[in-house]
Amino acid sequence: MQSFPTSLLNGYRNFMRGRYVDERERYRSLAEEGQNPATLVIACSDSRSAPETIFDAGPGELFVIRNVANMVPPYEPDGHFHSTSAALEFAVQSLKVSDIVVMGHGRCGGIRAALDPNAEPLSSGDFIGRWMGLVRPAAEQIQSNDVMTPAERQTALERISIRNSLDNLRSFPDIKALEAEGKLNLHGAWFDISTGELWVMDPKTRDFIRPEI
Repeated sequence: MQSFPTSLLNGYRNFMRGRYVDERERYRSLAEEGQNPATLVIACSDSRSAPETIFDAGPGELFVIRNVANMVPPYEPDGHFHSTSAALEFAVQSLKVSDIVVMGHGRCGGIRAALDPNAEPLSSGDFIGRWMGLVRPAAEQIQSNDVMTPAERQTALERISIRNSLDNLRSFPDIKALEAEGKLNLHGAWFDISTGELWVMDPKTRDFIRPEI
């Protein structure tokens, strides 16, 4: 039998001696009373863009959905398995979050694959290919733009994908209704891994701007 990864055990040891000691009561309260996060963050599976780290969130403060390229599929009640949609349903209907943030990031491997299906090290097989098909129309338009550099094309698609996911969120009847009633707010954000900059989407213009902090 293979041994459990030593790096994880070391990390757990540090957690128990540090953060858990500092927040022991919070963990006990969360265990007894359940979670009640106000914000859902839909983020990428990329190990460099953890929302809890970026937003310095403690246990129980964020409900997080992570998938390749932080995408939201359209509402499809077709009886198939839909992990992201199921988590959305739980966050909105059960946890009753008041804010949903779709957070993309720079140098996203999934977005790179959408622009170049043969990009390494991602597979161009059925799963990743079908999933990234959610942004294929936009990717095809951007691919043909010779004025932009490859890095500019990637950043553009990363941000367009966030807007696309926000539009798909509104295809969910409950989300659309709650937003119309002012009970749910939808946000877009983009995190630059190389600089640590956070860009937030203006809800009216849909441009990405640097918030004052």
